[in-house]
Amino acid sequence: MGWKVDTPIALYSAATKDKKLDAVEKELNSFNQLLQKDKKLAELIANPSLKRAEKKVVLEGVLKKQNVSPLTLNLFGALAENGRINKVGGVIGAFAKIMSAHRGEVVCKVTTAKALDNASLKELKDALQGFLQKGETIHLEVSVDPAVIGGMVVNIGDKYVDMSMATKIKTYTNLIKEAV
Repeated sequence: MGWKVDTPIALYSAATKDKKLDAVEKELNSFNQLLQKDKKLAELIANPSLKRAEKKVVLEGVLKKQNVSPLTLNLFGALAENGRINKVGGVIGAFAKIMSAHRGEVVCKVTTAKALDNASLKELKDALQGFLQKGETIHLEVSVDPAVIGGMVVNIGDKYVDMSMATKIKTYTNLIKEAV
């Protein structure tokens, strides 16, 4: 990974104590969007030839213009000082997952052969809601992969269900080959 796993956990802990979870999440998302738009800033962060102190000064300037909290400023400062600022995307992604869990969201990834219409999507959400505990909400990520052929592949929490036609065809083909 290149960054310490406890970095986003420490940020979560500090933000919880300061009652700034939502603010820090918003700041990290805003910075992530800035990185997507500002290619020069992204290149600066990725450039291994720049000194850590130079990166820290530039980042602090950018972040102060965005009026971020001291928690966010300290995070970026620590990443820059430790030579891990190029791993900021992973840290932001890990913090987003922690926040999702904090809100009781359960990530569910569904892959189908073709896009689902609104009625099918609602029916799917209702069916998946039955797998959740009280207080949890579903965060549905739907993707399309024609290789599925038909049916769907579902990942919800730690459960995996493959109801795709591609897998059924493969299973039956292997059974026929074994029988011969």
